Amino acid sequence: MKKLASEHKKRGIFWFRHDLRLHDNPALVTLSEQVDELLCVFVIDPRWFKSSHFQSAHMGDTRWVFLQQSLATLQHNLQKRGQRLFVLDGKTLDVLGSLIETYTPNIVASGMHPGVYERQQWQRLKQGNPDIHFIQENAQCLFHINTLPFEVEYLPASFTPFRKRIEEQQVDSALPSPTSLPPAPELAWLPVRELDQLDMVKHHGFTGGEDAALGQLEYTLFTSHNIKEYKLTRNGLDGWDYSSKLSPWLANGSLSVRQVFSELTRYESEHGKNDSTYWLYFELLWREYFQWHLVKYQSKLFQFSGTQEARPLTTFIAQRFAMWCQGHTPYPIVNACMKQLNQTGFMSNRGRQWVASCLVNELGVDWRFGAAYFEQQLIDFDVASNWGNWQYLAGVGVDPRGHRRFDLAKQAEQYDPNGEFVCQWGGDSNVNPIDQTDAVDWPIG
Repeated sequence: MKKLASEHKKRGIFWFRHDLRLHDNPALVTLSEQVDELLCVFVIDPRWFKSSHFQSAHMGDTRWVFLQQSLATLQHNLQKRGQRLFVLDGKTLDVLGSLIETYTPNIVASGMHPGVYERQQWQRLKQGNPDIHFIQENAQCLFHINTLPFEVEYLPASFTPFRKRIEEQQVDSALPSPTSLPPAPELAWLPVRELDQLDMVKHHGFTGGEDAALGQLEYTLFTSHNIKEYKLTRNGLDGWDYSSKLSPWLANGSLSVRQVFSELTRYESEHGKNDSTYWLYFELLWREYFQWHLVKYQSKLFQFSGTQEARPLTTFIAQRFAMWCQGHTPYPIVNACMKQLNQTGFMSNRGRQWVASCLVNELGVDWRFGAAYFEQQLIDFDVASNWGNWQYLAGVGVDPRGHRRFDLAKQAEQYDPNGEFVCQWGGDSNVNPIDQTDAVDWPIG
């Protein structure tokens, strides 16, 4: 592609990644104040949809629909401010490198993210373009790295001491959405993916995008007042109102965690605090802990021995892994949870603990295959929380007790005493023994 002619006006590229919103997007605000022309970009990488060596893709069908809806909403909200979103296809750094070479921006900006690949991509982009000014701002966490009460390398080894040191720390106010942005360039030669015809129908209650995210936040706090009972209902298994349901929008950045905190604080000032309102903040702090845990440990989050450098007595058994994925294990409560996940892209927090314990402890399968399957299936996949929680359940992460094994029959009796959840999701159909073939692949029984 031919380079654009040099002009006096300053050009900027904003690279949207895990911050698909206009509210509380400090890097976007900073960039828009420094440029005369703004190119907003999102890159869809075909490698997201290819199976990894853990037999799962980075992105499954349900999360893909949710992402497209989120991008369509972002496009619509940018258009209301005289802007547009350029959605491009290809290997991320190749696409951005070619775009930078052709468009010749003065500044490139993006939200900061703790992910291994996200950080590597940002560094490689900077190294390949030393004459360009790069801006990154924290859009992922409640706290800034320079306001933590410890250096990241001294992050507490478990959650409770982290929480005790940080829960009274001041959180910056969420930024409002900008009322206007610099104009977009005319780049007719760019092969842009169209999003306008996307079906925006809810999928099991979830619709991607900033508008739906802010609507759900308003519903959880001020419309339904469900937050008043949150600590009592949070262990529910099915339905809409037992939990906040904010995690899918937090995961792809359609909703800012600081916006959630800001609105929660407003709710408490208007309607009073209780254990339930605190518990939502408590869970935001768990999310926060895993973000900084990823910053500290990086690729160790994906290693079999985990951050504790322990080695579970597990391996990969293809048949057992397949029966777990399909919800055909000997455990009806696990089967119901997995079928719910496969149909909706969502599962309760309690259910996630059960199915992880089942895969590791009952089926003896390498925990990383379960983490990768969750990555593919969950619409609220967040790399830090997902892989950090799987390490926790596998006994190789931040759990101070070192090993969590759930009595699945006892858990089912406690949380689904009448079997309604199992019946709803067909957990008691296609129940199979742990092994159907022996060590040399002969059928058993």
